Amino acid sequence: MRDAETATVRLSEYRPPAYLIDEIALVFSLEPEATIVAASNYVRRTTATPEPLELVGERLELQSISIDGALLTTDQYSLEPGKLIIANPPGAFRLDVVTRINPAGNTHLDGLYMSAGRFCTQCEAEGFRAITYALDRPDVLARYAVRIEADKAAYPTLLSNGNLTESGDMENGRHYAIWVDPHPKPSYLFALCAGAYESTHDTFTTKGGRKVDLGIYVDRGDSGRALYAMDALKRSMKWDEDVFQREYDLDVFNIVAVRDFNFGAMENKGLNIFNSSLILADAETATDGDFEAIEAVVGHEYFHNWTGNRITCRDWFQLCLKEGLTVYREQEFSADQRSRPVQRIKDVKRLRARQFGEDAGPLAHPVRPSSYQKIDNFYTATVYEKGGEVIRMLKRILGAEVFDAGMQLYFERRDGTASTVEDFIGCFEEASGRDLSRFMGWYEQAGTPTLTVSGAYDAAAKTYDLTVAQRTAPTPGQPLKKPLPIPLQIGFIAKDGAVIASAAEGDTVSRDEHHAILEDAQHTFRFTDVAEPPIPTALRGFSAPVTLEQNLTLEERLVQIAHDPDPFTRWEAGQSIARAILLGEAPEAAPALAQALGRELDRAQEDPAFAALALRLPDLSELILAAPSPDPEALYAARENLRRSIAKTLRARLEPIASAPSETPFSASAEAAGRRSLKAAALDLLASLGPELEPVFMQVFDTALSMTESAAALDALGASNSAGFDTALARFYERWSANPLVIDKWFAVQAATSRPDAIERVTRLRDHADFNMRNPNRVRALAAAFAMRNPRAFHSADGAGYRFLAELAEAIDPNNPALAARLLTPFESWRRFDSVRQSHARDALERLAALPNLSKNTREMVERTLA
Repeated sequence: MRDAETATVRLSEYRPPAYLIDEIALVFSLEPEATIVAASNYVRRTTATPEPLELVGERLELQSISIDGALLTTDQYSLEPGKLIIANPPGAFRLDVVTRINPAGNTHLDGLYMSAGRFCTQCEAEGFRAITYALDRPDVLARYAVRIEADKAAYPTLLSNGNLTESGDMENGRHYAIWVDPHPKPSYLFALCAGAYESTHDTFTTKGGRKVDLGIYVDRGDSGRALYAMDALKRSMKWDEDVFQREYDLDVFNIVAVRDFNFGAMENKGLNIFNSSLILADAETATDGDFEAIEAVVGHEYFHNWTGNRITCRDWFQLCLKEGLTVYREQEFSADQRSRPVQRIKDVKRLRARQFGEDAGPLAHPVRPSSYQKIDNFYTATVYEKGGEVIRMLKRILGAEVFDAGMQLYFERRDGTASTVEDFIGCFEEASGRDLSRFMGWYEQAGTPTLTVSGAYDAAAKTYDLTVAQRTAPTPGQPLKKPLPIPLQIGFIAKDGAVIASAAEGDTVSRDEHHAILEDAQHTFRFTDVAEPPIPTALRGFSAPVTLEQNLTLEERLVQIAHDPDPFTRWEAGQSIARAILLGEAPEAAPALAQALGRELDRAQEDPAFAALALRLPDLSELILAAPSPDPEALYAARENLRRSIAKTLRARLEPIASAPSETPFSASAEAAGRRSLKAAALDLLASLGPELEPVFMQVFDTALSMTESAAALDALGASNSAGFDTALARFYERWSANPLVIDKWFAVQAATSRPDAIERVTRLRDHADFNMRNPNRVRALAAAFAMRNPRAFHSADGAGYRFLAELAEAIDPNNPALAARLLTPFESWRRFDSVRQSHARDALERLAALPNLSKNTREMVERTLA
C-alpha cells in the first residue's frame, strides 16, 4: 500500500488514454448519508488492440456494474484499492456503474459533500473519482447530461452544468431537474449544487445577441451582499468580449457561494462554485481588499470559460496553461477596472511575497512541473503568479499586436481540445514567425533569475553602455541553469529628473524608453546621443519576474522616487532604499527616505493608493528572504525602528489623514478605496509610535463606517501594543459574532499581530468555541494568518511557532489532507535560519513524517520540505 500511495507521476511517462468517453449520463438520488449515483458512460477504445479498462474511484460503495445492459459478475471485473478494472471490454459500449456515497461524512471537501446542510461538489483536480468510478483525467472530454432528484422541501434548488432542459415533481415530496451541457468537458469541471438558497438575478446580452440569465445563490439574508459580485461578473463578461473577443456560450451562468470550500473558487462550466468569502461584500462587513479580491476572482473564474474550459489541459502538468494564462487575464482586467500602476505594484508584491520564497526553498519547481505525487500540492504561486508573469513576458517579447494574433489563433485552433504548453506556444510561433524554443525555458526551469546591472558613460562620444548579466541559483533537481530570454524595459533620467532620450545601437531614432531582450548570460546594450550621465532603470513596469542588483547611489534612487516616469520604478526605488537601511547596508539613509515619503504625501491626491503603497516598508517576510543570514527578531526590530523614525518625521501630516472621518455615502470605487488605503497606511505607520496614540486609534475604531477602517484601527491597536486592543476585539466580536466571515477577520487580526503574547494568543484561539477545524476559512484565518503574516512569532527562537503549525496540520490531516498539506507551506524557508531554529523546524517536520497514517498530500509536502 505504501508504495502505491506514494507513486510518483511523471510528465515523461504521459500516455494518451486507451479509452475515451464521449457522453456521460448521471442520475443522482440525493440523500445526505446515502446518495445513489448512476453513471452511464458511452465508451470507445482508442487503441488497435484490446486493453483492460481501468477506472479510478475513492471512498465508493459499488452497487452494480454492467456493459450494454448486462450485469457483470465478479469474475468479469476486479476491485483494487482506488481502482476498478475490466479485463476485456468491447471496443465500444455503454458502461453503467451504480455507486453509493456519503456526502455528509465527506470531510475531505472533494467530490460530493455537504456544507451548511446543502450538497455541493469540488472535482478539481481528482474529486470526480469520489463520486463514481471514472476515467478521471483531463484529457477525457465528454458531454454531460445530469438528472438530480431530491427532497423538494429540503433542497428546492437543483443546479448543475449547462442549460436546464427539464424539471418537475416526483412522488413522496421529491422533485427533479435535468441539466445538459452541450460542450465536451473533463470530469474535473463537473458540478452539482442542491439546497435552499436566497439568490440574486440579472441578465447579460452578448455581442452576438445571446441573452444570458445570471444567478448568484447564497445563504438566506445574504443576497444584498452579492450585488457587487454580480456587477463584477457583468463587467468581466463585457471586458472579455472587448479585449479577447470571447463571448459566453450558454443560456445561463450561475454562481453558488459555499461556506466550506478548500479553494477560493472553481470555474465549473456554467456553474461556478465560490468560497463565500469571495462573493459576499458590503461596506460594513468587507474591506476594500475583499472587494478587490471579489472583482478579481469573479473575473478569473469567468475567464476560465475559454482558458480552461473550452480549451483545457491535456494532463495536470499543463496546469499553468489554464491557471497562469487566466491569472494574466485577471490581472489585466483588474488593471483596467482600477489604477493600472497600483495594480501592477500589488501584483509584484504578491509575487514576491508568495512566489519568490517558493523559488528559493525546497519546494521550488518549474512553472510546468515534471513530476508530482499529489497534484493538489502544485496549486502554487509558481504555477499561478509566475505562470501569469510568463504570459506577460511573452507579450512584451512579441509585442501587443502579434500577441493578440497568437491568442486568437490559439482560441480558434485549440477550441474543444485538451492542450499542452507546446500547443499554446506553437500558436505564437506561427503568428510571429519566430522560434520560441528558448522561451520554453521559463516553463521548464525553476528559480528566480537575478539580474546584475551596471553602466558606463562616455562623455566625449555621448554613449552609454548598459551591461546586464543574469544568473539563477540551483534548485532541487536542477543544479545547472541556462540563460533565459528576459525582456527589459530601459529608461534614463538626469540628475535633475528630466527624461533623457537616446537611441539604441543600430536605431536612428531617439526614444524615451527602450524595449530589449537579454538572451545570453551577459550582454552590453549601447545607447547613443545620450546628452549627460544618466540614471538608468532596466525593469520598468517590472518587465520580468527577476530580482535586480543595481549599485545606484542614494541620491540617484531619491531622484527616481521623485521623478521617474514609471510608477513601478518610483515605488521600487523607495523599497530599495528601505531594504538597504533595514539590512544594515545604508543606515544613514533613513532621514532622506522619510523626506522622500513626505513628498509622496504632498502629491497623494494624484493617486492616494500609490502613496499608500509607498508608505509601507518591505514586509518582514521579504526581508527574511533578502537577508543572507536572517534573524527575524533583529529584522523586526530594525523595521520597527525605521517605521518609528519615519512616523516621527511625518506625524503632523499623518495624524490628520488617519483621523479623517469616514466618507459618506460609502463607495467601493477604486478612487474611494485609494483614499481609505492611505488612511490605513497612515494608521499603520503611526502604530510604530506605541500606545501613546491609542486614543487616535480608538477614535477611528469607534467612528468607522466601513470594515476597512475598522480593521485598520484594530491592526493599529494591535501593532502599537495598546491595552485597548483587547477591549476593541471584545466589542468587535460582540457586534459580529453571528457573521462567520467577519469573525474570520477577528481571528486573523489577532493571529497576525506581532505582540509579545502572539503564541499564547493563537493557542487560546485554537481552543475558542468558534474555532472550527473543519472549516477551511476559519483554519486559514488562524493558521495562515499566523504563519504567513506574523513571521516574527512563527519563527520564534524557541520553536513554539513551528510546533503550533505542525500540530494543527496533524490534527486536520485525517479529515482534510489537502488543507493540512497547504498549511505547511511556510516551512519552506526553514533552512535559511540559524541552527537553533533549523533544529526546531526539522523536529516538527520529522514528527509529522513519522506518523504512520499521514495522508499522501501531507507526506509529500513534508518530504519535499525536508529533502
